[in-house]
Amino acid sequence: MSKNKKSLQDLTLLDRFLFAEVMEDPKTFENILSIILGEDISIKGRPQSEHENRTSPLKRQVRLDVWAEDETDAVYNIEAQKENTKNLPHRSRFYQALIDSKLLDPGEVDFSNMKDCYSIIIAPFDLFGRGLYQYTFQMTCAETGQPLEDGATRIFLNTHGKNSEDISPELKELLYYMEHTTEEISCSTSRLQQIKNHVNIVKSSEEIGVKYMQEWEEKILEKRKARAEGRAEGETFRLIQLIKKKIQKSKSFIQIADELEEEPDNIQSLYECISQNINLTTEEIYKIYISPDKTED
Repeated sequence: MSKNKKSLQDLTLLDRFLFAEVMEDPKTFENILSIILGEDISIKGRPQSEHENRTSPLKRQVRLDVWAEDETDAVYNIEAQKENTKNLPHRSRFYQALIDSKLLDPGEVDFSNMKDCYSIIIAPFDLFGRGLYQYTFQMTCAETGQPLEDGATRIFLNTHGKNSEDISPELKELLYYMEHTTEEISCSTSRLQQIKNHVNIVKSSEEIGVKYMQEWEEKILEKRKARAEGRAEGETFRLIQLIKKKIQKSKSFIQIADELEEEPDNIQSLYECISQNINLTTEEIYKIYISPDKTED
C-alpha cells in the first residue's frame, strides 16, 4: 500500500469513504442524526450513500453524501467535509434546492406537501469563525426576525468548537470521535458505543477493505489519465504556437518539421489545420484540430 494512502483502519469518520460505508447502516445513521438534532429520529429503509442527482442530462451531476427520510417523511442529507473549499454555504444552498426539486411528484401543485429538509455538514474547521460547535440556519425576515417556516434547515457542525456549555456532552463527544475515530476513544453513552462498534465492524471487513483498495486504485488511474491528457493537450498547444510562428515567417513544412525535430508524418495534419486557420487564436485552432468533425484531406 502506498505510503501516501491511509489504510482503512486509519480512516476517520470525516474521510468520505468510511463515512459513507458507516452511514449506510440505518441504526448508525439514526444514532448520529439523533445526537445532532437532540431528539430521537427513526428513518425509513436504508440510507443512500453517494446518492446521485441529475436534473437533466445536460446539467451537472451532484452526489449527496448520505441521504435518508424519517418516519414523518422529513429528508436528511449529511456530508462530512475535511477541506475548507470556501464555498460550503453556497454548496449547501445548491443541495437544498436539488433536494427540494425532488420532494413533489410531477404535476403536484400543493406546495404545502413539501417535506421538511435538513442539510447537515460536519467539518474539522470553523466556517464562520465564531467558535461555535453548531451553526443552525433557518430563513427569517430581515426586518422583523419572523421565521419563514418553510421547513428548510441547514446545520454546519465544527469539531473544533469552544462553546461546550451550549451543546450536549454527547454531541461534543461524537464530533471528537468523528474527527479522530480511534479504538482508544472511550464512549460515555450507549448510542456512541453503538456507533463505535459499527465503525469497528466496517474497518475489519475484508470485503470493504477490498472495495476501499479498488476505489483508491480507480482514483489513481483517473488522476494518471488526467495528467497524461493534460500533458498531451499542453504539447499540442505548444506545437500549434511554434508551427504558427514559423508559417508566418514563410517557412516550408519540411523546414518546420526539421527545426522542431518532428517526423513530418506526425505533424502534417496539425500543420494543415494551422495553415487553413492561420488567423485564428491558438485555442480556436486547437478546438478545430481535436474536433471529430474537422475535414480530413
